[in-house]
Amino acid sequence: MTDQTPALELEDLTMHYGPVRAVDGVSFAIRPGQVTALVGESGSGKSTVGRCVVRLVEPTAGTVRIAGTDITHLSRRVLRKHRDDVSIVFQDPAGSLDPRMLVGDVVGEPLRIGARRLPRKERDRRVAEELGRVGLRPAVARRYPHELSGGQRQRVSIARALISSPTLLIADEPTSALDVSVQAAVLNLLADLQRDIGFACLFITHDLSAVEYLADEIAVMYLGQLVEMGSRERIFARPRHPYTQALLAAAPVADPVEQRSRTRVLLGDDLPSALDPPSGCRFRTRCPLAFDRCATEVPPPIPVGDGYAACHLVRPDGTGPDVRVSSGHEVGA
Repeated sequence: MTDQTPALELEDLTMHYGPVRAVDGVSFAIRPGQVTALVGESGSGKSTVGRCVVRLVEPTAGTVRIAGTDITHLSRRVLRKHRDDVSIVFQDPAGSLDPRMLVGDVVGEPLRIGARRLPRKERDRRVAEELGRVGLRPAVARRYPHELSGGQRQRVSIARALISSPTLLIADEPTSALDVSVQAAVLNLLADLQRDIGFACLFITHDLSAVEYLADEIAVMYLGQLVEMGSRERIFARPRHPYTQALLAAAPVADPVEQRSRTRVLLGDDLPSALDPPSGCRFRTRCPLAFDRCATEVPPPIPVGDGYAACHLVRPDGTGPDVRVSSGHEVGA
């Protein structure tokens, strides 16, 4: 992989579970060393994108390239050669660790069955090194996952994901199952490791405070499609899509005075079903600014600064709508 080759490239990624259109034509790329946050409500298809990237599920259509290699439809035997290039940290650390295996065996497993296999002695040395890197003592290797706290288990998951030196890490809601007091420590760990090692990261979350802390770029997903993309600075300062504005308005801030003074954005109805998504703009059934054209035409991506927004109200000069209070329900995570 050259410096110009994306660590991850998705082209029209589509994943349908029968009639359920979980992901519909998602395209973006992540540069080496870049952190891209994929955000949106539960049910928007974020985690499905992550599972397609690591081939836990095979996409219905589209292309997934890891470090320039198309892995979309590789056989299991051929895919094993590329497994070390991408790793995933799951939302629930307790559910993602085999309770019958010692922590040392869990962390070292990629070096036992992957393309870069190592003998036992060298593997144990690497396991101790990786546990230390995530802030755990080497003695943890001789314990079982159920003997650890939630934060420790997630550190074990991160160590397992990084021990094969991947070029891309998928972090799928890595802190949502943890106590609030532990979340900051895990986020700090991820930030430190990403800075020191330099892996690219697809950070899947609905926690916008974590996004502001970690991400270089943000992709906003709604009902299986991307509706806005851009740098962290631009998205937080000048979001153009009404859905992005609603997400940011719903995110709490630490300052109680500022929190009380913020304008609430309310959205109509609940998230529609992926079984039968709305025609035209999929957000139109909840958007307080929707008009007739939104029901008949799919909005094209309009360039906005360093990214784009898919909304009929965004103008070619990058200016666009500003959602205000409307009747309905507040957007949720």
